[in-house]
Amino acid sequence: MNNDAKDGRSLAEQIASTLAERIITGRIAPGERLLQEHLAVEFGASHVPVREAFRRLEAQGLAVVEPRKGVRAAPLDPLAVMEVAKMRAALEPLALREGAARLTSADLRRLDALIDAESSAQGIEALEKLNAQLHGALLEHCRMPYLLSSIADLHRISARHLFATWQKLDWQARSSDEHRRIVAALRAGDVEAACAALAAHIVDAGTALADVLRSR
Repeated sequence: MNNDAKDGRSLAEQIASTLAERIITGRIAPGERLLQEHLAVEFGASHVPVREAFRRLEAQGLAVVEPRKGVRAAPLDPLAVMEVAKMRAALEPLALREGAARLTSADLRRLDALIDAESSAQGIEALEKLNAQLHGALLEHCRMPYLLSSIADLHRISARHLFATWQKLDWQARSSDEHRRIVAALRAGDVEAACAALAAHIVDAGTALADVLRSR
């Protein structure tokens, strides 16, 4: 691959990452148009990396490409919320089950510290970051990179749902309690109970988020 191709790929990744953060946090509203010409000027890019960034966002479920209409930020759909939650509830316990035997006492103490931080955190940015770190720490030993990559993509979509609905949810204390139950089961050596608690935690959160969207 020549240097121009590498630079183009790097710029497309940068544009996609920046737009993903804006869509996830709501700075780009659901349904808002993503204008290729404006973005090319903003990033000092040709249209080629911008189009590649659009393809990446579409693959991540954050944008939709409409023939002859252009590209828009994906809508917030309760059915999509539940689809993502059910996918995560299937995949994350699989990853936990595969890696649980390699969790050390230090790993469990780290999980405790993340939960303590989550329970006292202020603001959705801090809460979402800690939630992602905690789920990542639960799963990081599974040694299945394709699985972890798929889970990371789903977490990105879930984060957007959380940013859009968190003010309507009494979420923080409940999430911390459910995380503590998962870690307690792991500390007791009951991997299946931990996996069941993780799946229930994900589906319950998805249901709460979907309910908020339906009530709008």
